[in-house]
Amino acid sequence: MRIISGTAGGLALEVPKTVTRPTQDRVRQAVFSMLGELVPGAHVLDLFAGTGAIALECLSRGAASAMMVDENKGACDVIRRNIAKTRLTGATVRQSDVFRLLPLLQRDRKQFDLIFADPPYTHRDGDTDFVAQLLADEALPALLHAESHLILESHHFNRETKSWPGWEVLTDRNYGSTRIVWLRKLPHGIESP
Repeated sequence: MRIISGTAGGLALEVPKTVTRPTQDRVRQAVFSMLGELVPGAHVLDLFAGTGAIALECLSRGAASAMMVDENKGACDVIRRNIAKTRLTGATVRQSDVFRLLPLLQRDRKQFDLIFADPPYTHRDGDTDFVAQLLADEALPALLHAESHLILESHHFNRETKSWPGWEVLTDRNYGSTRIVWLRKLPHGIESP
């Protein structure tokens, strides 16, 4: 795993020896090709950050800041080492449960231009659907302004939901076993088609 492009392009990243499932280089490359000029100067929130590769890729490509959130201590330690290795500035790491942190960020009136979320995949009936839980979280929309974007990663088998109330799906693509959904918050009172 490596930083693909930008000031830290080509640097190898450490991967945690935990249940973390890092986003593959080719999937990250496709995502950043779609995002294009939205990254430079952006304030980024990376939820379920794992290695920090997504946020670090943003910083390498000129993002102003990136907050990486993961509840796993080992993952956060690896993220900190990856930040040190890349020497990128503007990075912060928060070891926290995502769903506990979102209301705190809302309370502090934090807003982000790009929010990435790569929650644990749903594999079996009865598994928590973190994508649905995240999109239903009342604090999440407050962290986005009118021009913000949310990029979700999930397993491509998790395709039963085509739309979510309050969200517009801009892109929904599969890359092998990975599904990338690019969303934008709809203005208050407007529902998705």
